[in-house]
Amino acid sequence: MLPGPGEIALSQLIGAFSYALDITEGEPPGHARRSCLIGMRVADELGLDAPARSDLFYALLLKDAGCSANSAHMAALFGADDQHAKRTSKRVDWSRALSAFVWSVKTVAPGGSPRARIERLRAIRDEGQVTRSLMQARCDRGAEIALKLGFSEQTADAIRALDEHWDGRGQPRGLRGPEIPQAARVLCLAQTVEVFHATRGVGAAYRVAAQRSGQWFDPRVVGALGAFRADASFWASLDHADLTPVEPPDQVLLADQNRLDQIADAFAEVIDAKSPWTHRHCKRVCAIATGIGELLGFDDGTLRELGRAALLHDIGKLSISNRILDKDGPLTDAEYAAIKAHTVLTQRILEQVPGFSELAPLAGAHHERLDGSGYPWRLTAAELTMPMRVLALADAYEALTSARPYRSACESDSALEILRTDVPQSLDRDAFAALETLVEDREADRRLAERC
Repeated sequence: MLPGPGEIALSQLIGAFSYALDITEGEPPGHARRSCLIGMRVADELGLDAPARSDLFYALLLKDAGCSANSAHMAALFGADDQHAKRTSKRVDWSRALSAFVWSVKTVAPGGSPRARIERLRAIRDEGQVTRSLMQARCDRGAEIALKLGFSEQTADAIRALDEHWDGRGQPRGLRGPEIPQAARVLCLAQTVEVFHATRGVGAAYRVAAQRSGQWFDPRVVGALGAFRADASFWASLDHADLTPVEPPDQVLLADQNRLDQIADAFAEVIDAKSPWTHRHCKRVCAIATGIGELLGFDDGTLRELGRAALLHDIGKLSISNRILDKDGPLTDAEYAAIKAHTVLTQRILEQVPGFSELAPLAGAHHERLDGSGYPWRLTAAELTMPMRVLALADAYEALTSARPYRSACESDSALEILRTDVPQSLDRDAFAALETLVEDREADRRLAERC
């Protein structure tokens, strides 16, 4: 099926967005796409039919959609960078008590005193079933995102059971053997093989699969992997990770404008889940920005683009450690530089996503200011469009009226007073006037609701 006017192959969209999920997991860009190619080749060897292959295809690309849901918990519990912890955990057999303990000792509170490290290990022990809780959050959230995007229950079930193991020692439900959906068995193998192939080559990846056959992995699925172990051209093709040949041609899904809205909304939830301090930040910025835009008379097309850009403006923050995002004290120069870099990454990610590439400059400019004092490009008034000015103001207002680890939330009036000092030097006068009207209307609505 070929895309019609205004439609884009959904695989291109999800494949491009999967790079953001790779970053959140601490994996090299393209991890999900390469895992998808491996998993789909396994599916060929298993003889899965087209509908089952389509369900598997999107499960492979979205397997890490819930990865931000446990980032803050992992960083706090281990006293370590969540992305480093996620990345290294994939390279050990964490289902074995000794392996998990050794990994924990190496991971907790890096650079900390022996006492601090021991305290972290005790906290992990005292919490109990820590692996299960972390995996539960990740897998359940990923399944929810898949369903929100309109994918099948089979795709969601595969993501939910991603970390279940054939011998019943996986997480979070301890499913065993055939209890695990077949697509989930392929997912578990494919991502593990990709990780070891990327760092140690085909031989090492297959040895890990063979060693864990009957434990982590369904022996039949490992057998399917062995059928193309020696196919050098296939393994070389992972360097390019072209998904087009592996999606079932009669099962191609297309994205119209409504589906693009759905995708932006779903990925906003991925972004907002990264830190408890930014819960619903992107969603609120979207509501504020589009509210301002309506008052300024933006047309429907401009409002739609502004809304999507607002939902996705912080996608680059998925690259930042929660040790920085959730820090309750002053940032070091290096930490602040990492925060500022998220705007550049937001722009780069969106530039690669069909249907969203035109939004990249708008989304990436949400910390720019009219007087050139913003970042990352130090743009000035002549270079900042009205939607850019609106998004920057909406982001600043939402941040002020939300709690952060280093301060409490401002009341609306206080936030407006703080922002007013920057008008019109760095913030747009007309946009600010519209924000004041919007806030007053919302306060009236809130008071009315309280009286009813």
